[in-house]
Amino acid sequence: MCARSCASSTPNWPRESKVNATPERNFAGRLVQRLGPNSCLIDAAAARAAGPEDLPRLIAAQGRALLAAGLRPGDRVLLGCSLAPASALAYLGAIHAGLVAVPVEERALTASPAALLKATGAKAVWTEAGFRGAGVDQSSILLLRGNPAGEPPALTPPAAVRDSDLAALMATSGSTGAPRFVMVSHGNLIANTETIIRSQQLAGDDRAMLVLPLSYCFGASLLHTHLYAGGGVVFDRRFMLPDHVLRAIAEHGCTTFAGVPTVYHVLLGRANIGGIKLPSLRRLLQAGGRLTDGKINEMRAALPDAKFYVMYGQTEATARISCLEPERWEAKPGSVGRPLDNLTVRIVDEQGHHLPAGQTGHLWVQGPSIAAGYWNNPVETERVFQNGWLRTGDLARQDEEGYLWIEGRQESFLKMRGRRVSFAEVEATVAAMKGVYECATRAVEHAEAGEALQLFIVSQQGASLGVEEVRRHLPPHWALDSVHLVSELPKTPAGKIALAALPNKAQSLHAVIG
Repeated sequence: MCARSCASSTPNWPRESKVNATPERNFAGRLVQRLGPNSCLIDAAAARAAGPEDLPRLIAAQGRALLAAGLRPGDRVLLGCSLAPASALAYLGAIHAGLVAVPVEERALTASPAALLKATGAKAVWTEAGFRGAGVDQSSILLLRGNPAGEPPALTPPAAVRDSDLAALMATSGSTGAPRFVMVSHGNLIANTETIIRSQQLAGDDRAMLVLPLSYCFGASLLHTHLYAGGGVVFDRRFMLPDHVLRAIAEHGCTTFAGVPTVYHVLLGRANIGGIKLPSLRRLLQAGGRLTDGKINEMRAALPDAKFYVMYGQTEATARISCLEPERWEAKPGSVGRPLDNLTVRIVDEQGHHLPAGQTGHLWVQGPSIAAGYWNNPVETERVFQNGWLRTGDLARQDEEGYLWIEGRQESFLKMRGRRVSFAEVEATVAAMKGVYECATRAVEHAEAGEALQLFIVSQQGASLGVEEVRRHLPPHWALDSVHLVSELPKTPAGKIALAALPNKAQSLHAVIG
């Protein structure tokens, strides 16, 4: 076994006495207590499963194995996660043992382990298959693999913690640059999980199909909520072949499916969504960016027996912030719903003054699921987290009934001929065009307009697009620099468009039509 030592700096967040720490406040411990007869973790691709008799012991055993390797409560452990039950058990086991789980994509860990170790101060690295990353001093880091063997019959109690103790560092899923790690506490996880369960009316007979990464707060929240409610989770890493996933939903009786906009684009454009019967499916969840009203209506028409939940969230709020009840969609099109029942929101101007209903301003959120800040990043923590409020960076408006509309990011606007236009508005306009599969936008300098649009468009199969057709669909005051037809848009592991990876004009493009 490797020696255990790793230099790391300590963040500035309030530490509390452990005098009142209890096992009852351990999120994974509470989750284990709520497992029911339908609780399970199923690997659809490998036909493997862990049932309700096994899960509590497997979670506790994984935590014991990490501690036996030399880790201590409060230590951080990097988890190279795949879409498989083993990764979920390692993640929950680390939290159960009082460690700080740091889930990241397995391929990201292999590609840049030294950078992730430096960013998180982790003292161990775990992967299911074994760690093979280069550039790591193996004399100072624990390299752990696989699952513990020879599980004894005794069930280890969870580590005693306080609500404010860290449970995880979750990487932000932003599309424009390197992620920051959000300090998520046991109290944050308990509060957000319980309010999501209420907002979606989850029960012990619910089973989620998970195609989103565990390292993404949306994917992790699906695991949290369905197990915590006494239900189960099915993992399927075959979404590049979406019909396989649809058949697995039917085979395993999944009641919940969740996706970001890209996932629903794939289902509508490349899957036999109307031909594969899904009698068990009763809930569709969407977050992670704006899905156009047209696409939502297509999904509702394709699966009329499943309720479509539009949601909004951020990693800094643990996961969810708001939810639109399916029955209010037609009355509130484009809305992301009302804040969850334990959160308070404010719409404010540049000076932080409250704005009346209907006016667009900066969205601030307060409540028990708001994280303490960013790991080892006091400057950004001070900018984003102030006096208990999360400054989301989003511009929004709220109507008199409390429903929210997200108008865009503060930095996701460009100004053309003196008028401010959001990238979200541009992309929604282009996505509504016949023959467009998906679109991304970038702003470039323009001699006359100040800024102009570069559009990157993936067309639907068999569709042909021309620059004049695109121009006709854009308002006359929008300045268009160029339109690029590409075979696909670069994506983050969470399925969002990676804006920083869009090709530059000097790079080769499949077609330039403007």
